[in-house]
Amino acid sequence: MNKEINRDTIEEQLHTLTHGSAELVNRDGLLERLRHGRPLKIKAGFDPTASDLHLGHTVIFNKLRQFQRYGHRVIFLIGDFTGLVGDPSGRNQQRKPLSAEQIKENAAAYYRQVAPLLDADKTEVRYNSEWMNRLNALGLLRLSTHQTVARMIERDDFNQRYARHQPIAISEFLYPLLQAYDSVVLEADFELGGSDQKFNLLLGRELQKAHGQKPQVIMTMPILEGLDGQAKMSKSLNNYIAVQDAPADMFGKLMSISDDLMWRYYNLLSACSASEIERRKSQLRDGKNPRDLKILLALELVARFHGSAAAAAAERDFADRFQRRVLPQEIPSVEVYSDRDRVLLTVLLRSAGLTKSASESMRMLSQGAVRIDGERVEDKSISIAVGSVHVYQVGKRKIFRIQLLRKP
Repeated sequence: MNKEINRDTIEEQLHTLTHGSAELVNRDGLLERLRHGRPLKIKAGFDPTASDLHLGHTVIFNKLRQFQRYGHRVIFLIGDFTGLVGDPSGRNQQRKPLSAEQIKENAAAYYRQVAPLLDADKTEVRYNSEWMNRLNALGLLRLSTHQTVARMIERDDFNQRYARHQPIAISEFLYPLLQAYDSVVLEADFELGGSDQKFNLLLGRELQKAHGQKPQVIMTMPILEGLDGQAKMSKSLNNYIAVQDAPADMFGKLMSISDDLMWRYYNLLSACSASEIERRKSQLRDGKNPRDLKILLALELVARFHGSAAAAAAERDFADRFQRRVLPQEIPSVEVYSDRDRVLLTVLLRSAGLTKSASESMRMLSQGAVRIDGERVEDKSISIAVGSVHVYQVGKRKIFRIQLLRKP
């Protein structure tokens, strides 16, 4: 057996590597490759269409790191060529094309953020422009013969757009073929992607067969829910935790998730083994406070991106602010102007930017989430006198010192 390969049993490897996944295609093929004992080529491709990532994006990287712990090699494929086309997966309209300069900048930022998640010694970074720029018009035409229009239209997102008479660009039809061709060039043993990537991953298997290669095993990972526990984590829905969030902010957001959602985050984000997660669940059943288990999760994830010292400081900050009700030393100051003698609190909170609307202010008051100088306020009719200065807190993280002034 290759010295790089972890000597756990094949059954133990399979259990760990498939834990938390959405679907595994060709389980027997994976078993066969694991028994062979050589390091596998694990392909994961990413189009750098954005420069900032959230924890939902890192679900796949956690799984990649598990493969690396067993001695397998990850091919971190940056789609600098396919990014110019734009992945149509899950889209109800064509993506806006990015310039080559934007792709390059995003790729650098992308890898910088995920580098702490991977073992550099077992990671190979590739760019698909290496071979795509050599694929001339004839090569592209030959590639396109491996798929039919009818098969493409069967794909859910294309089918829905076609039924609604929404345009589908020819380049979008080509995208899955280009991604599949990456697997041929790299001779991938295994490809990992989100559950919305299944069509593209399966096409990679088909194209490898057509080129006389053993088809890759594919695994899809679930889409991570955001802080609300409902919709997928998304910047546009403002329910996300950014990889680049400050340690205290990341810690506080993780502590705000529900107890049920905590286990989803454990399964998809934590490096804890399946047996360790079950052990912690049993502690909960034995009466342990779920807050304590949430703290362990928050410490692990903050340390992953910011280091253990920053994680410990974030925990102390959280305890000071929300368990002992101690306000942070540095509080942003905001001036709000009015031509009246008094201003409704609901209006003041909106004007200062602590809430998005007066109706949101009303809702936060109803939930007991508003404090003035540390004291909870629930009276929706309260008004604030011009000339006053107080510290206002909405929710767990929004804290402003607001000075209400007379409009000149």
